[in-house]
Amino acid sequence: MHYTKRWLTLVGVLTVLAFVLAACPAQPAAQTIEVTREVEKIVEKEVVKEVEVTKEVEVEKVVEVAAEDYTTPHPILSDIVVRQAIAQCINRDELIASVYPYVADDVKPTLRMDTFLPKSHWAYSGGYTDYAYDPAAASASLEAAGWVDGGDGIRAKDGNRLSLKFTTTTAQFRQTWAAVAEQNLKDCGIEIIRLHTPASWWFGDQTGLQRRDFELGAFAWVGQTNPSGRTLYACNQIPLPSNNWEGQNYMGWCNEEASQAIVAGNNTLVQAERIAAYDIVQKHFSADMVSLPLFQRAEAEAWSTNLLNFRSDPTEYSSANAGEWELADGGDTMVIGFSQEPSTMFGLIASSAVQRQVAQMSQGMLTSQYSYDYQPVQQDGLSTLESGLATNEMVEVKAGDMVYNVDGEPEELAAGTKIIVDGETVEYDGSSVVSLPQLVVNYKVKPFTWSDGVAASAADMELAHKIDCDKDSGAVSYITCEAMQSVTFGPDVEATVTYLPGYQDPTYFLSAIGLYPSHQVLSDGRNLADVPAAEWATLPEIAEKPLSFGPFVITDWVKGERIEMEVNPYYEPAPKVQKVIVVIVQDTNQAVAQLLAGDLDYLERATLGGGAEVQTVIDAAAEGKVNVEIIPSPTWEHIDMNLYTK
Repeated sequence: MHYTKRWLTLVGVLTVLAFVLAACPAQPAAQTIEVTREVEKIVEKEVVKEVEVTKEVEVEKVVEVAAEDYTTPHPILSDIVVRQAIAQCINRDELIASVYPYVADDVKPTLRMDTFLPKSHWAYSGGYTDYAYDPAAASASLEAAGWVDGGDGIRAKDGNRLSLKFTTTTAQFRQTWAAVAEQNLKDCGIEIIRLHTPASWWFGDQTGLQRRDFELGAFAWVGQTNPSGRTLYACNQIPLPSNNWEGQNYMGWCNEEASQAIVAGNNTLVQAERIAAYDIVQKHFSADMVSLPLFQRAEAEAWSTNLLNFRSDPTEYSSANAGEWELADGGDTMVIGFSQEPSTMFGLIASSAVQRQVAQMSQGMLTSQYSYDYQPVQQDGLSTLESGLATNEMVEVKAGDMVYNVDGEPEELAAGTKIIVDGETVEYDGSSVVSLPQLVVNYKVKPFTWSDGVAASAADMELAHKIDCDKDSGAVSYITCEAMQSVTFGPDVEATVTYLPGYQDPTYFLSAIGLYPSHQVLSDGRNLADVPAAEWATLPEIAEKPLSFGPFVITDWVKGERIEMEVNPYYEPAPKVQKVIVVIVQDTNQAVAQLLAGDLDYLERATLGGGAEVQTVIDAAAEGKVNVEIIPSPTWEHIDMNLYTK
């Protein structure tokens, strides 16, 4: 019923799993990425002496302890010369052309990446090591490092053939660009053996990436407006048997300075400090070449020349400004083509791209995310420290108090608890009193009237907090709820949240609490506020036809065919378009044909996709029949290099 920081937090959680999208058509997402503890130097075998004492004799017993898996430097990829040569030998423009033949040469540089953030991101400062396609320079470096031709065109050194297994998914998209990369590397004397595996294995909880079962591995991350990145690049986020394979630093990269910087960047609320921290991480990331960023995926969306005030953006859905849409011919009905439909409008339990787009139009938004930044919509300004709506004061905590630990989890303070003190990670000694910052944030919502004519109230926020934080609601995550120490509501449509000491979420200024119409009487006679959270997912008033504070409201939903929305009479300023119909068109060719025939006014980016159909639309746009936009997606392809082996 609401589009809030709770959803953004969920997106952050989903982004941690977002590489699963690598096997699917690219979809927009609100964006991201994560580096801490130094990896111990472990020799292959260590002799440990144990002493067994009996009544009669002392026996000394020697036990051999094998090295832990993935702590032995990889015989090839531990050589930075090889890693840098791999980067220089891959022609990223050729890779882009292989999967996006319609992308013009002057657009390709906008898709190429040199670090883990797009060049248009606020935390990207530039000046990083960029490995331009230069096979001659790469070959010279390899020669100088002793990697010479082994007689069959493939280089070798000290008995190690320069041959690496390259693991990725079976998706045709990736098979296409991987074939180009394979030939590029072969031209440099580097052999890769491609293994295209099922996504279920590659992204499994106990297989593939999570068990670091690869040498070179390709997949995609979905970037974020808040770049995050700690779980991806911190030293203490390297999956190992000893930590039960926790973390997503699959390369095994431990650069202590970068690790400290990524932690610092995620534990300060001052953007200038965050920019400086991310600059350090990106410099090391590109110089060490542990992961080769290839390109941002190209996304395309097309719309009728009759549609005015249409806004494309890499980090926000075009539905975000639906209230401003207008039809040049004066028409009052707009038709949108989606290849999928939402499973429910209860975004707390199922959040997808199509669900979020329909929700933006038919339920409302508190904030938007244009151009890797945040903007207030129904939220009455961002609740920043600078605005006076938030404070971040130091408070004293002692053993037994609930705090937010260095891993971003609530924990009772006790001996061994890791916390951030004065920017440094420390282990609590179990007895002293320490000072931690505590955020107190007031989230205000602009006055509005629900689509049934009832004014919003503080009770609407109170109900949202109650349901969203109820473990029976079926929510995917309770991260934000668990970070709250206390919440108060009112007097206006507002809530004040006191967070646990140590909680320093950089997106603290986005409302952590949404809105549900507490006054609503259901068809069965009950008041919505009295319905247990466990029942909400099955309520038609929640899952199918929720009330709205957005520009439109759902009036009819024929599953598998269409979703009809009519203008919300209480939305201000009043939309020019009076009705929006979302039609489900699963076949992309059919959707394009309907757009060109004038039966559709807009094809959203996941529906149009990035395949050959885009060229058809581009050709039509050249003739003035439609408009088309090629968008550098936040989703980006990359190749990770595993620095260690079993």
